[in-house]
Amino acid sequence: MSTKQTGRGEKRPNVLSQLYRGETDFQFVAHRRKFYIASAVIIAGLAVVMFTKGFVLGIDFAGGVQYNVPAGETSATLEDVESAAAAEGADVASGQIVGSGEDRSYIIRIGELDTDEAAAIREAIAAEANVGFDSISVSEVSATWGESVSRQALIALAVFMVLVAAFIWIRFERRMAIAAIAALLHDLVLTAGIYALVGFEITPSTIVGMLTILGYSLYDTVVVFDKVQENTAQLLQTRSKTFAEGVNDAINQTLMRSINTSLIGVLPVGALLFVGVGLLGVGTLKDLALVLFVGMIVGAYSSIFLAAPWVVDMAERSAAYQRHNKKVAAARSGEPKAEKKTEKPARKPADDDEDDDDRVARAKSDEIPLELLEEPVKSGSRSGPAPRSGQSRPSGAKKRRRR
Repeated sequence: MSTKQTGRGEKRPNVLSQLYRGETDFQFVAHRRKFYIASAVIIAGLAVVMFTKGFVLGIDFAGGVQYNVPAGETSATLEDVESAAAAEGADVASGQIVGSGEDRSYIIRIGELDTDEAAAIREAIAAEANVGFDSISVSEVSATWGESVSRQALIALAVFMVLVAAFIWIRFERRMAIAAIAALLHDLVLTAGIYALVGFEITPSTIVGMLTILGYSLYDTVVVFDKVQENTAQLLQTRSKTFAEGVNDAINQTLMRSINTSLIGVLPVGALLFVGVGLLGVGTLKDLALVLFVGMIVGAYSSIFLAAPWVVDMAERSAAYQRHNKKVAAARSGEPKAEKKTEKPARKPADDDEDDDDRVARAKSDEIPLELLEEPVKSGSRSGPAPRSGQSRPSGAKKRRRR
């Protein structure tokens, strides 16, 4: 990979090289408020869509009639068959092509019908496709069965959430378990909102895809949390970085792995969605492909931009980490601890620094003859002012007085 030349002649790796080595320093945690606001705005908009537009429930959930039309030897297209059914007053829920060549058939799903309406639509489809009446198979799906499927899907989702929370609680810690569950709920709501916005049918394949993306999102979140735990294991015993900085380093160190995992999963699913459904018109794949495509992208986003920053928010409410952050800030400021300062008394000026007026004043106050102050100090003699009256004099002075 290419590198950039620095001013000192050293080569600095570019962003891709740093990303590959886990040496990037993107401030995900520092700007987490912006990501929170962006996610909240998107979820609020999709929530409005879900409550106003609603979901398109497939025949497996809403109930209805399904027609299987052999189309291997007919020139009628899927649109022709759907138009023939709609001309009889049928509300066509979906249509898709199954198989290829002579084994090809059209699957037409229509809402609930009575016996006479179902027979009339069957005759119209047979005439349009130029096939026999008896060659078209009809199967009815009751709404009761769809409710049972929905109930079982919700039970499976609840069990999955409980097991995930228990695993992360045991493997990591409580705040990480809460953040992981919140990220999974975020992924569910966002994916469901996009499903309602696009208008695809919700089928059993959609439920399977939902559970699949939850597992995918959880995998990516656990990878980030494992690095977070490694970076912050001995954090309180040092003053090198805060908890938020340790989490941000963990996200950067696992960023390339998250991107690679997402690309490996999204590219084939994207081909399945856009090529298989968009170009080839294979309708049986669109329910599963859309939920996987959206869920994988949203899962990678939530583990990087939401789950790990949520752990930081919960950790910084702890008194231990608050004290630790203050210690780190104090260590970085470089201010020494305040010490008690003892004031020393000011030294008196030396005799050499005194002028004549000061010497005269001091001589009068100490009753010292002025001529003694003017005499130079002999080497080896004791420095300082002469003793006051009443004090003991040196032995030499006594001898002179006796003489």
